[in-house]
Amino acid sequence: MGWTRIGMAYRRCYVSSLSPGISAYTRPRSISAATFSRQMSSETQSIAARLNSSGFIRSQGLIGGKWIDAHDGKTIEVRNPATGDLITNVACMGGKETNDAIASAHEAFISWSKVTAAERSKCLRKWYDLLMAHKEELGQLMTLEQGKPLKEAIGEVSYGASFVEFYAEEAKRVYGDIIPATSPDRRLFVLKQPIGVVGAITPWNFPLAMITRKVAPALACGCTVVIKPAELTPLTALAAAELSIQAGIPPGAINVVMGNASDIGDALIASPQVRKITFTGSTGVGKKLMAGAAATVKKVSLELGGNAPCIIFDDADLDVALKGTLATKFRNSGQTCVCANRILVQEGIYEKFANAFSNAVGSMKVGNGFGEGVVQGPLINDNAVHKVESFLQDAISKGAKVLTGGKRHSLGMTFFEPTVISGVKSDMLISREEVFGPVAPLLKFKTEEEAIRIANDTNAGLAAYMFTTNIQRSWRVSEALEYGLVGVNEGLISTEVAPFGGIKQSGLGREGSKYGMDDYLEIKYICMGNMG
Repeated sequence: MGWTRIGMAYRRCYVSSLSPGISAYTRPRSISAATFSRQMSSETQSIAARLNSSGFIRSQGLIGGKWIDAHDGKTIEVRNPATGDLITNVACMGGKETNDAIASAHEAFISWSKVTAAERSKCLRKWYDLLMAHKEELGQLMTLEQGKPLKEAIGEVSYGASFVEFYAEEAKRVYGDIIPATSPDRRLFVLKQPIGVVGAITPWNFPLAMITRKVAPALACGCTVVIKPAELTPLTALAAAELSIQAGIPPGAINVVMGNASDIGDALIASPQVRKITFTGSTGVGKKLMAGAAATVKKVSLELGGNAPCIIFDDADLDVALKGTLATKFRNSGQTCVCANRILVQEGIYEKFANAFSNAVGSMKVGNGFGEGVVQGPLINDNAVHKVESFLQDAISKGAKVLTGGKRHSLGMTFFEPTVISGVKSDMLISREEVFGPVAPLLKFKTEEEAIRIANDTNAGLAAYMFTTNIQRSWRVSEALEYGLVGVNEGLISTEVAPFGGIKQSGLGREGSKYGMDDYLEIKYICMGNMG
């Protein structure tokens, strides 16, 4: 297919100093305390060592219920973005291991799909209980590999686990139909059956929630899964997979392969045994996956890029608007597909909002995610920082003004100052594409019609937000916005009980809620004749 990256980065595998001879089916390998002492800075050493000693840091993939190295012994580094410290080396897998995982999932599907819905529900409930029992450790692991503040990471664990709980309940509610017959000697039925093996490709910005949002409904329906987590953040996925084993989810129902994104993706796309691909990531990669899936006519669900507008009307409650906009812009350092990418402010409230918003943003504490009071961690890597800088330079060169921030943080590494810029126009790069960083661009508008036009002037259609105290306007504008999600007077709208997904080039299908089951089910019609 010629695609060489999924998400932010693709890194080369290298041959580990560890002997390839232990790449056979082995027990999970722990890293020695002495190795950790050399690798980690004092700030995070004790946390990492504790997680390692308790078995939360895995370095191997999971295939058929067994922890396995790459067949050629190659590994890939996982580093802490806040410090640059090496956390561990994980197996760098490719097509061979992915095909093994697909075969394992296919074999497991035969039995898992026949397990009663009640039993599948019990397994998922146990997995949920284990995720919640270990939310502190999982949150710490997430902060180590992804960088987000610990409080936010623990919050993601609870959010991610909520999908497992929800779909444990939905597993028992996959109903069919009896259709009134067209003749007296016929009986017409509709069954819903699991689609089969699912390939799930997930991003680095939500290392747990993007997995559980896909895997939980798949398992609830009776499907089995091959997970490809982001190579930047595989550790949370591996820890969650270990807890799924402890929960009694059978070997092969969940498999995890990580490493060579292109080879893994190609294997998932090419295999006729994989009947569905579910992907969260960039629009460009999503299009390539969709094109590749055509060869075997796989079902595809895609959650792709956004360009979320956040509209502040003159009649908005300023405090509510400030709180909501801060939340939807700067969560996860601006590295989410539903972050406000354009903040449209009506001219009557523009100056007041810009001043208050800039003051609030300027007071945000940036630092290592384990630091007290930190609300913004580092960006994921240097590529992310370069992208933010290039977008800022483009905007400034075209007349935008920096109100606060605007440069790399004095902490170094990949830390970037929370930034607000004013005077932004629709022709600037930052208005056309996701910045995926802590930069809030302010655009001024006059009328409701102009705001809607600007908001919809994009190929993306994932999330949109507005702040107003006018109930008629909130309804009118919600209907006019060409987006799959709309938040009214609220900046954090994602929940397991509501459908998540976009329109236009932001994707296909929905995740979460009862609708999230649909993409993992096939509808079968049965006609029984001569029943008179």
